[in-house]
Amino acid sequence: MRAIGIILAGGNSNRMRELSVKRAVCAMPVAGSYRSIDFALSNMEHSHIQKVAILTQYNSRSLNEHLSSSKWWDFGRKQGGMFLFTPALTSESNSWYRGTADAIAQNMKFLKNSHEPYVVIASGDCIYKLDYNKVLEYHISKKADITVVCKDMPADRHLERYGVLKMNEESRIEEFEEKPIVAKSNTISCGIYVFRRRQLIELLEKSQEEGRNDLVQDILIRYKNMKRIYGYKIKDYWSNIASVEDYYRTNMDFLKPEVRDYFFKQYPDVNTKVLDLPPAKYNVGVTVKNSLLASGCIVNGTVEDSVLFQKVYVGNNCVIKNSIILNDVYIGDNTYIENCIVESRDTLQANAYYKGENGIKVVIEKNERYTM
Repeated sequence: MRAIGIILAGGNSNRMRELSVKRAVCAMPVAGSYRSIDFALSNMEHSHIQKVAILTQYNSRSLNEHLSSSKWWDFGRKQGGMFLFTPALTSESNSWYRGTADAIAQNMKFLKNSHEPYVVIASGDCIYKLDYNKVLEYHISKKADITVVCKDMPADRHLERYGVLKMNEESRIEEFEEKPIVAKSNTISCGIYVFRRRQLIELLEKSQEEGRNDLVQDILIRYKNMKRIYGYKIKDYWSNIASVEDYYRTNMDFLKPEVRDYFFKQYPDVNTKVLDLPPAKYNVGVTVKNSLLASGCIVNGTVEDSVLFQKVYVGNNCVIKNSIILNDVYIGDNTYIENCIVESRDTLQANAYYKGENGIKVVIEKNERYTM
């Protein structure tokens, strides 16, 4: 591969509410057994990008544990590998990452010590499959300075939290607006970019001199009329999980057979860190309909249209509908849960009732699981 990879995994989102208190958004569990960052890492692996940097910052303990070994994504080789970069106090820098451009600039040595001519930059909080080789071929054929992967969104989707762009007939980007109040287009940036490595170094050094820190505002938008910036449209599944509502919808999408088939039965695979757990156990008399249950689950009640992550225990006569139960949750007998996201390692006492009446309810309980 003629490119190195950079995954931006340090951000936080207030729209994730309580869910981002204990973990970075890129570490959010997805589809039963995966983490959000697994999708970008798997795309890098299958695109034969052998050298990948992951830039972490906010609440990264859970993410670092997940990334403790590169073998799950086949980056553990003599040439290349997976590198984790966190903010560090040095003689040249004494601050946290002040933005996406600053995060890459603070790790400029990674860029300068590499020899590949191109750089693929991706966000770690998006769910999709993409062969970056095709984007790179497109980038080269257009003789582009920068290529932005983009997607046409449905007309009913609110676009005020995305970067919205317009392209001409040759797919060159003419307008780019970050998080507009009123979108002039339904084409959004997917947070995936291809740069020429030397061009990226030059732009980052100039941004540093001017005190500019954001990759989108201070490079893509600022230079859109000066650099050759093109858009590469994708049509397959893509989702961003920067809010509770989007996170819920994304996990519910995996209950659709076509989405599961696309991600888990079609090449390439999505890889993740594998835990040594037994398969889910369904005890006598349980009812499970249209749900995903991960390894280590034990079910004694009713589960409908829900996603249960690893090591969830469902007590007798429980009813779970349209809900997401994160890892290692104990649910006491006779508990009713509907339209909820239950935080990991929670213990829900028997006879409890949780229902999201106006939107999705995030449930956080810290009851003692084991008592004398």
